[in-house]
Amino acid sequence: MKVSPSILTCDYAHLDREMAFVEKTGADMVHLDVMDGVFVPNLSFGPPVIARLRPLTSLPFDVHLMMQLPHRLIGAFADAGADLINFHPESGAPIDETLADIRARGKKAALTLKPATPAEAVFPYLDRVDMVLVMTVEPGFGGQAFMEDMLPKIAAIRSEIDRRGLDVRIEVDGGIGEATAPLVVQAGADVAVVGSALFNSPDPAALVDSLHALG
Repeated sequence: MKVSPSILTCDYAHLDREMAFVEKTGADMVHLDVMDGVFVPNLSFGPPVIARLRPLTSLPFDVHLMMQLPHRLIGAFADAGADLINFHPESGAPIDETLADIRARGKKAALTLKPATPAEAVFPYLDRVDMVLVMTVEPGFGGQAFMEDMLPKIAAIRSEIDRRGLDVRIEVDGGIGEATAPLVVQAGADVAVVGSALFNSPDPAALVDSLHALG
């Protein structure tokens, strides 16, 4: 399993230090939650902050756009240093055109599903994405409890990916830690977004090692 720490709960006054912390854990990428206060009831940061973070780490940037109109800023996020750009089909973005735009800029593309959105919503696009992110909490805030009823959704998406012989990862985000990670791996996920569990862990590197060992 790959590990993508979310910096949503980090110390924003010391982002250089937090990037160094993430690298030392042995994580595989950095998960950046971009929230516009419209699509979700919270605000975070945008392309200027990501551009400042980019020189601080060599880890890939896994950018999750929780935005109502993400297609308007794909170029800005790509230029800022995003490696994978992840948006919601529930947003106002034209899905086909936005996926094509991401790919045309040389970036990996992903779609994210809110808890209420069925697995089948991503099936028409699986041949054009590198990853599907299944939210295992309601998007917008960190520190929420894992929603176990999302496990069948993960399994359904994995089944469809395998049936079609596609090379698409499944990422999960929300309440992921040592107790819940085995459940999502068994369901078919292979990338874990870890936030509070990592930043509050007494041994973050050991936690990352334990997640890597799951698959």
